[in-house]
Amino acid sequence: MKNLADLDFKNKRVLVRVDYNIPLEGGAVKDDSRIRLTLPTIEYILKQPKSKIVIISHLGRPDGKAAPEFSLKPVADRLGKLLKKEIKFIDDIIDEEGDKTIRNLGNGEAALAENIRFYPEEEKNDEQFAVNLCHHFGVFVNDAFSVSHRAHASIAQIPRWKPSCAGLLMEKEIKELTQALKPSKRPSLAIIGGAKIETKLPVIENLAKTYDVVLIGGKVAVEAKEQNTKFPQNVVLPEDFSAGNFDIGSKTMEKYGRAISAASFIVWNGPMGKFEEETYRRGTDAIFKAICGADAYKIAGGGETLEYIDFQNSADKFNFISSGGGAMLEFLAGKKLPGIQALENSQ
Repeated sequence: MKNLADLDFKNKRVLVRVDYNIPLEGGAVKDDSRIRLTLPTIEYILKQPKSKIVIISHLGRPDGKAAPEFSLKPVADRLGKLLKKEIKFIDDIIDEEGDKTIRNLGNGEAALAENIRFYPEEEKNDEQFAVNLCHHFGVFVNDAFSVSHRAHASIAQIPRWKPSCAGLLMEKEIKELTQALKPSKRPSLAIIGGAKIETKLPVIENLAKTYDVVLIGGKVAVEAKEQNTKFPQNVVLPEDFSAGNFDIGSKTMEKYGRAISAASFIVWNGPMGKFEEETYRRGTDAIFKAICGADAYKIAGGGETLEYIDFQNSADKFNFISSGGGAMLEFLAGKKLPGIQALENSQ
């Protein structure tokens, strides 16, 4: 798979797929952290002589129809402020007006196109739609690791038609999560919590092959016990739960805390309980405190995990935080992600 350094961007129009699926409030961006993650890639491309860039993304689930509440227009405004430059906005990337805007982009100029999921062909992984999207461009860059588990047109089809590479964020995600699949430091420990046993079970089974210990919490642990799920010996289930099974119990907190303190490599995905309510936050608080105190290489990911880390304002306590939710889980389960496969097979 090629990275930015492997391709020539000089005098080229560059199409960049990002993930700007971010919260909006009152017609403005509420949290711009996902935008900030893509700035190094955008800035790198714009520094190349005579390059120009068009950025595409989705936002929400508009079901293939234009919906004002899912418009990326507020995102273009915030991106412009962060880059300190004008970001042109393309209302329709495949109509005549959009075509004209793309062709007339000057050297060093950038544009953001409207929500790619306003087109039903995107989620149908439509080949002709991908061709229509990319025909004006010399190079395609995928910097959207967090949606690269989706076989959608802008992720899986475009690399078949244009020289393509991973952006800096995508490159970093793959490097860190590849390391997480085969931890170099021992003892290695994975902590898997959250609610969806059907998505977490393949991750637990795969990590159990290479990790010394896998600790389970959250609703995943409750369901695993109820279903009498069989795990390898290095997978540890809670000894006790709090009232209502909404959190791990005090014995488990102590046991898990000791295991975390002894680890040299830690991957964490998913809270230990219903952490949104203070009553059921004690378990997640306890393992978080243990992780922060451990002398280990630390990787975290998953929507709820990031929400909790943000709540604690403690991103700096981790060596790497993955931007991928479902994509991270599928990667750690050992699955091939369509977006990564497409880049690997690209010309």
